[in-house]
Amino acid sequence: MTATTDAMHAAPLLYKVSDAVAMLRMSRAYIYRQIKAGRIRTVKEGDATFITAAALAEYVALLEREAGAAR
Repeated sequence: MTATTDAMHAAPLLYKVSDAVAMLRMSRAYIYRQIKAGRIRTVKEGDATFITAAALAEYVALLEREAGAAR
């Protein structure tokens, strides 16, 4: 494969909030509350709001840490 082909098959680096809703199986309102609380980082491009793949991974890791601390 070429670098272009590899990039086409790689996971996205940016996700729309609607993508995050589906991936995390959480409501849109809940995702926005987490963004407002600073628990999920976003980036803006024009009027569009995106969540980076790294920010999603960090949020899931945060949830795992919190679940471990609750035990």
